[in-house]
Amino acid sequence: MDERVRNVAQRDPEAALDEFDLTATERTLLLAGEVGKLSLAGSNAFLLSYLPRWNLFGLDVDLYSERMRAVAGSVVPLNHETDELGLLPD
Repeated sequence: MDERVRNVAQRDPEAALDEFDLTATERTLLLAGEVGKLSLAGSNAFLLSYLPRWNLFGLDVDLYSERMRAVAGSVVPLNHETDELGLLPD
């Protein structure tokens, strides 16, 4: 929500993310606009919903909604290998 960070993210998304302590996977998912996977991994969906409001990381409202709906109801089965965010491999 910081205007300065938003402005940097609109011009150079990778540089904007340099300011935050993110794992490589978190960074990759943000840059790809994979909000559904970030939500499954525990990111706050309300906070993620700000990204399309400012068209950050290639997201608009329709794409954000599509990606969130795509993971709705997803559950990580017990005894399965996951990455560091708790996501199953594609």
